[in-house]
Amino acid sequence: MGLWESFDRYAEEYDVWYEKYKLAYESELLALKTFLAENPEKLKALEIGAGTGRFASALGVGLGLEPARAMAILAKQRRLEVMLGVSEFLPFKREKLDLVLIVTTLAFFKNPNQALRGALRVLKPGGQILAGILDRDSPQGHCLESGTKKGRFSSKAHFFSTAELSTYLLEVGFENLEVCQTLFRQPEKIESIEFPEEEHGKGRFVVLSAKKPVQVQKTCSSTENLFNNMKIKN
Repeated sequence: MGLWESFDRYAEEYDVWYEKYKLAYESELLALKTFLAENPEKLKALEIGAGTGRFASALGVGLGLEPARAMAILAKQRRLEVMLGVSEFLPFKREKLDLVLIVTTLAFFKNPNQALRGALRVLKPGGQILAGILDRDSPQGHCLESGTKKGRFSSKAHFFSTAELSTYLLEVGFENLEVCQTLFRQPEKIESIEFPEEEHGKGRFVVLSAKKPVQVQKTCSSTENLFNNMKIKN
């Protein structure tokens, strides 16, 4: 079965997980909101790998990119404007977006580095990338890779560590990296919404926020200004 076929075939089963483990889902949302600007619905924002629209709709993100048609149909029911496509080929011109959201789907990207470079390209100067991952190096995350071959949705996943994704983000050109974490217990054992904590290493779900550098307009140096203001004498 191909990389996205499971998501297409079992979209409703995937979506039900968030109802079954609602406290875990709400804890993830709270962590994502830690770095989210006020009134995100006013931003030109996109979720890459929008799935069934659970995160985009709850966070005020209006656009979604999703390769699995069945998932996209469910996302549209949550009033998300969805385009069919993959992360490596974003259908946007340069510097058109204020925010790019990616939640847990980096593990399924065919070329994560290319996808992150694409996100950098379509973001405006000062624009934000907000990524939520299941941290491979967290205490609970150590079982992720060992269990991938058994999972219906994770058999072809490559889960990232926070350090690995941080390196990717900085290498492609992002800056001002910030990190927080949540899900300190297994989803089925969470009895109330967990508040996010700084850094990483304890929580299974980690949120990374980074910014595209602001392009500073070139100005004349003092020497150039002096030269331009000089009068040429005969």
